[in-house]
Amino acid sequence: MEILLADWLGKPAWMWLAFMGVVVGLLALDLGVLHRGAKEIGVRESLLLSGMYITIGVAFGGWVWWEMGAQHGLEYLTGFAIEKSLAMDNVFVIAMIFGYLAIPRRLQHRVLFWGILGVIVLRAVMIGAGAALVSQFGWVLYLFAAFLILTGIKMFMAGDGHGDVGDSRLLRFLRRRFRVTDELEGQRFFVRRPGRDGRLVLWATPMFLALVMIEVADVIFAVDSVPAIFAITTDPYIVYTSNIFAILGLRALYFALAAVIHRFAYLKQALAVLLIFIGGKVFVADLFGWAKFPAEWSLAITALILTAGVVWSLWRTREGGEGPA
Repeated sequence: MEILLADWLGKPAWMWLAFMGVVVGLLALDLGVLHRGAKEIGVRESLLLSGMYITIGVAFGGWVWWEMGAQHGLEYLTGFAIEKSLAMDNVFVIAMIFGYLAIPRRLQHRVLFWGILGVIVLRAVMIGAGAALVSQFGWVLYLFAAFLILTGIKMFMAGDGHGDVGDSRLLRFLRRRFRVTDELEGQRFFVRRPGRDGRLVLWATPMFLALVMIEVADVIFAVDSVPAIFAITTDPYIVYTSNIFAILGLRALYFALAAVIHRFAYLKQALAVLLIFIGGKVFVADLFGWAKFPAEWSLAITALILTAGVVWSLWRTREGGEGPA
């Protein structure tokens, strides 16, 4: 009992164990029950799974509200909304990776599932490091805020470009360092095939290349999203749980979004404005002498920016409409 009540990063151990229990249960249900074999996930199933993940994520926020208070509950919901929105931009890159490497839809879920396991670990490391820095050096939070503002401006000016996967230095590096098969080998990431001397050696498949590139892409996106959530709250529990619940649901939502990516042509600009707001509110709070920017304002303004971006995208890309140049 004392172990469960022991403090770990500012919260009792049982709270962390309860969260990890929910995550492990969801992953076991996903891979062990719902998707044991390779199959294509349709839009309807994707939306149902997404609805389930979003409901569980929001319900967890309700529990945080009840257990830790309204302030923490609002911070969790704001972080959840921001992380979900920022992670949606990752969908564009994932779709490009799958398309370039010719990974069929029936195998994409397997790559994304193992990818999310890596994300859980990598985000824990990055958030732990960020929490340690902020707790020891309060001024780091202002560096995060300035970085978010500059990143938002750069993203807004860059438009909707994501580059060409074929020109990726990472992809060229992987092809140089690994023996890579020309074709897929079912669901396998590695296979044994004859080498130059005729002996069986280990070969990577395009599935492995896709997995590595998606993991690296998430690290790059985390450079934006982790400072963004720290600008909302510095509580490691709120930061990590909102991050993971948002990412868990995004994997399911990918299969629906991938089919209608073109309808979200202006989402990147909305996310850029959101980053500028998140970074700017840290300085605004200091300007007015507030301990923190009001959590309810953060949630409301975040929802307004994202809704405006989605509505404007759908309007401009309606039948006969045009996307951004």
